This record gives sequence, C-alpha cells and structure tokens, in this order.
Amino acid sequence: MTVTIAAVQMCSGTDPVRNVEAMRRLVREAAAKGAVYVQTPEMTGALQRDRTGLKAILRSEDDDLVVAAAAALARELGIHVHVGSTAIALSDGKVANRGFLFGPDGEKVCSYDKIHMFDVDLDNGESWRESAVYSPGAVARMADLPFAKLGFAICYDVRFPELFKTQAQAGAEIISVPAAFTRQTGEAHWETLLRARAIENGVYIIAAAQAGVHEDGRETFGHSMIIDPWGRVLASAGGTGEAIVLAEVDPAAVKAAHDKIPNLRNGRAFTLDVAGEPAKGGVAA
Repeated sequence: MTVTIAAVQMCSGTDPVRNVEAMRRLVREAAAKGAVYVQTPEMTGALQRDRTGLKAILRSEDDDLVVAAAAALARELGIHVHVGSTAIALSDGKVANRGFLFGPDGEKVCSYDKIHMFDVDLDNGESWRESAVYSPGAVARMADLPFAKLGFAICYDVRFPELFKTQAQAGAEIISVPAAFTRQTGEAHWETLLRARAIENGVYIIAAAQAGVHEDGRETFGHSMIIDPWGRVLASAGGTGEAIVLAEVDPAAVKAAHDKIPNLRNGRAFTLDVAGEPAKGGVAA
C-alpha cells in the first residue's frame, strides 16, 4: 500500500507558543497535500541553549503544549503526527529529549527518548554537552502502523548504525531521524549518513530538520529529506527556513531492496584478532 508521508522543516525559537503555532500550520498544510504521516524536527517545542531559559519553559509530558497540540492535530486531521522531539521535564529533575507519535484518534502510540548524547567539540569553536542537561534513553522503539513498521532515532543517533540495524532486522520499513544538526556537521555528513543508513538497512529514511539561524544563536543545517530503501533522495528541502517535503512510500520497495541485497540475512558472527598484540606474560610474536 503506497502512502504519502511528510517531513516539516522548522526554525524553532525560544517561545513554545509561537513554535506550536508554526507546527500547527505546517502539519495542516502537509495533511492538506495528502500526507497520512507527518514528522516534525528535533526540539520542535523550543531551541534554547540557555539552561535557565530552558528550565523556565519545561513542562511534564502531561502538561506540555507541543504534546497536547500534536495529539489534537492528529485527531482533527485523522493522520499520524510524529513530534520529532521536544524537551520534557522528568520527575527526577532531569530532562528528556523525547519524541512522540500520535495516531488518527489522537491517542499516543508511543514515545522515544534520544539514546545517544551529542557531546562534542567542533573545529569552529562550538562545544556541546547534551549529557549535562538531558537524560539519555535506554530503549529503542518501533511502532506497527497500518501502512508500515516505523523505527525511531533522533539526530545524533544517526551516527550509530547498530540502532538502525537492530530495528531493520526486527522488521522496520521506515526509520525516522528528526534532527537539529549543526551547520558544520550537516555540511560534512548529513546527507551521507542518512543515505548510508537507508542503503545499509534497505529502509525508507524520513528526516525532518531544524533550519537556519535561531533565537538562541545556534545555526542548524536544514535539508529535511525523505530517502528510499535504495538510497535515492525522493524529496529534500533547502538549508534555511520552513518547508514541507513529501514523498510516496511503498513497503514493497523495502522487500525488493532486501531481496536484491540481503545483507541483513547474510551477517555472520566473528571474532577479532589483533596481529602483533603481546601475549599475556610474553612478547609479541
């Protein structure tokens, strides 16, 4: 069954109310164009580097504006709405970078907490320590939707292929990668990583991205994409500002890719030997 899916590109600021209004407008537009599944970027609710500012807008899942608005949109439009992620206050005082999927009845299908934390120092002087604020997830998620099995990842997760392989081997046909990639890392690796994950696993990749210069001073790469199981870019947005990208997906194309390149079935267990490594109590051979 071929269906239309969409990724909406945003430039979220620091005010959740304004960001929710942008999300509503873009999701409704995507649905009007025929999308039955719409994904928003990582940190849809707000991009806020300042910890004090972030703390001031944090809400629990039950009280979050983005969560409530997405559930209502899904119900109103009769589609699946996937909030790529938003910051959620946890009961232990920490913060989750959490994605949400809502069904056409407005009920939550599942949520996913970003597993891998972006702790890096970039050549341009940018330094990021997500683990100083966010509590990493520990559980990979998949959802069995009427049109496909959907796997979940968020942004930096894309650099960890074992997460994608695990989901693909469990039957995922689409894997989502909502993101807020920095401009520097995006220029270097964004499309290459997304296409690699699609090719390695024979799955569709849908990646809604943040794009442009944000109120908190950061700059994100944009270029939201939908990629097919053969690694072809079906739709792509530009590098700044809002956009909607749509594509037709067909689970039969996943099976066809797996039949042509059955690497998920052909994997073999192996051990690693390091030549020249000193033997215990002896010298190198």
